Amino acid sequence: MREVYFIKQNKEKWLGIEQVIQGKIKKNPDDLSSLYINLINDLSFAQTYYPKSNTTVYLNHLSAQIFQKIYKTKRVEENRLVYFFKTEVPLLIYQYRRYLMYAFLFFILFTSIGVLSAIYDKDFVNIILGESYVNETIENIKHNNAVGVYQSGSTWGSTIGIIFNNIQVGAKLYIYGIAGGVGTLFALLSNSVMLGAFQYFFYDYGALKDSARGIWLHGVFEIFAMVVEAMCGLILGASILFPRTFSRFNSFKKGFKDSFKIFLSTIPFTICAGIIEGYVTRHALKMPLFLNLIIIFGSLAIIGFYYFVYPSVVYKKTNKQINDTIL
Repeated sequence: MREVYFIKQNKEKWLGIEQVIQGKIKKNPDDLSSLYINLINDLSFAQTYYPKSNTTVYLNHLSAQIFQKIYKTKRVEENRLVYFFKTEVPLLIYQYRRYLMYAFLFFILFTSIGVLSAIYDKDFVNIILGESYVNETIENIKHNNAVGVYQSGSTWGSTIGIIFNNIQVGAKLYIYGIAGGVGTLFALLSNSVMLGAFQYFFYDYGALKDSARGIWLHGVFEIFAMVVEAMCGLILGASILFPRTFSRFNSFKKGFKDSFKIFLSTIPFTICAGIIEGYVTRHALKMPLFLNLIIIFGSLAIIGFYYFVYPSVVYKKTNKQINDTIL
């Protein structure tokens, strides 16, 4: 059977199962078990004939969700948040993992453009960062205080302002995806070019090491989250441009629901970045170097594991549970 016909034949049933999972349709335990068995048969068929298809990934994700609904003990409301971050989001990230790769590739490309532009055009940094900021930072560098700009204002006031600004930037990266992903790429271009020019600026003035000790304390969480938010925008755009066998509206609904959940997963990292920038970065050059490195590489290990490694772990574990149930 051709995959297109297989999807067309079963699409309404799968959408119905989604509504059951979301609680829009109520089913008794026997009916749920029947739906699950039926879905497992579809998954087995897809794994046999379309092993590398998105349909197989989708059915596996759907099976995992209904498996949790039937066979796991009922989660109390406060545990719903744990399930969201521990299982639901990682499975979605695994399903859309290629978009994360695309987002990182664009990020690297755009950041490189920022670096090259700063190298070949000495006025570029002033245009991108603003003359007042550049002049202030040059003075700070002369006084061996490359991160002096982060020492102004109160800690709590700076933290709140930074958090809201970063969430706003992330929301734009995501929501602009509604323009077929083009808006997301433009927003990512703007932020990445700025980052590239910003880092080259410190290199040009011999302060790259000191700036890195401060900037990347909060920058790991902030920039990584920015790339994941761009990933969400690309998912949203792709759901509109490439509906496949779904109607464009249904494809958009699914794309929005999935991408919004992934976007929400970045909020804790964005908040942590704001707290670190408001409270810790201002002390970066006074801290022992090993402490800077622990925070920077510890942050990278945490967020890198969650978005690159853990989704595969959850997928394999869930897939094993499903296969054990089939057997």
